[in-house]
Amino acid sequence: MIELNVNGVVHHVDAPSDMPLLWALRDLLGLHGTKFGCGIGACGACTVHVDGDATRACVTAIGDAQGRHIVTIEGLHGDHGDHPLQHAWKQVNVPQCGYCQPGQIMQAAALLAQTPKPTDQQIDDAMMGNICRCGTYQRIKTAIKMAAGEQA
Repeated sequence: MIELNVNGVVHHVDAPSDMPLLWALRDLLGLHGTKFGCGIGACGACTVHVDGDATRACVTAIGDAQGRHIVTIEGLHGDHGDHPLQHAWKQVNVPQCGYCQPGQIMQAAALLAQTPKPTDQQIDDAMMGNICRCGTYQRIKTAIKMAAGEQA
């Protein structure tokens, strides 16, 4: 039995310790916001926070996540509704198909938690591992800057 703290709730998961965190989140806990993209940690669609760090859930075993604090897109919000990034994403109309957006937002949230006022280069560096097939990168950067309180 693996104990996972996800979005502030402790869950007991009866699964092998080498099961990818992504499958535990989606299939066992019913949290479908985190997406499967590539299965090798290269696209970023499955990005979640583990102890505040952006982490690829498709290549993280649940045994490695036990005892750590996991936050998914479902748990990323402020006390008064949307997280500032989610609000900015809507204002800028970032998504087209939307599939990669939970991972994009989680990666951006980890960046802003570490670097509240990132430069363009810091945004590019942090986000380069998250792929958007629709090519909304400029709108993503604008939304990150908006959430950071900067003039885009």
